[in-house]
Amino acid sequence: MNALVGIAGVAVPVAAWVAQRSMVKDVLLAVETVLLLLMVANHMWLRRIYIQLRRANDRHMSDAQYFARVREQLERELIAGFGEIADGHLQVYASEVPRLSVLLYQALIDSRTEPKRVLAADLTTDPNVLTQRREYLAVNRRLIEAGGTVQRLFICWQDDLARQEFARALLSLIDHHRSLGVQCALAVRDRLRADQAVDFVVISKAAVLLEEEQGDADYRRGRSSVYFKQVERWAGRFESVWGHGSDSAPFTLQSYEAAVRPLLDAGTWDELVVRGAAARL
Repeated sequence: MNALVGIAGVAVPVAAWVAQRSMVKDVLLAVETVLLLLMVANHMWLRRIYIQLRRANDRHMSDAQYFARVREQLERELIAGFGEIADGHLQVYASEVPRLSVLLYQALIDSRTEPKRVLAADLTTDPNVLTQRREYLAVNRRLIEAGGTVQRLFICWQDDLARQEFARALLSLIDHHRSLGVQCALAVRDRLRADQAVDFVVISKAAVLLEEEQGDADYRRGRSSVYFKQVERWAGRFESVWGHGSDSAPFTLQSYEAAVRPLLDAGTWDELVVRGAAARL
């Protein structure tokens, strides 16, 4: 398009110069003005939808051929990454995952996006891992202090809920989240369908962070994807597990706490009793 407009921009004034009639010249000059405005508008549009980066001059490097090969590879990776985000999808790995999680929260705080609500479903196999996400927990607090809400659903295996060390770590984690202002709930993974037992975070109605491979304590492994389309589907999935009334996940957490906290506080843990309580959740 730019080439065609440029050719026309050269041809029109030449035709106006050759033309003998003043009326024809006026028309051609008007066309030239329109073409110029189109070029300016197109240039501004391209600047809005494309990122412009300076390309290094290979000749200034010690080994131009070697540098060119490295630069081309890095450029391909960069372009591929921006191609994903342009399509409304982004995939991140290992230590990038917690950094991106914080970025999504902070963007919600800083933007005018409403509602300022986060729905988080955690496949909780080791509660101690979650307590180490200091930056993530801090941004949860900042969101709540900014008037937002966070609902966190802990999804646990029934056998884990019956183990004393797991129960102690889980309730300690829940206490910490509540101190931040997070609304907590519990779901038993054994009772959920496969499509419900998923680790994901819904950011308002704008994005969903889906954890595809669980990260370890130091996030040396792990893989997550962010989707900026069809977010409502994930919000609906979360709300279907969260539920309402006596069958809701918050009520399940209350029932579990009522059975487990007295045993932990008194130091009279009875695994058979706890297993029976977990089976009734």
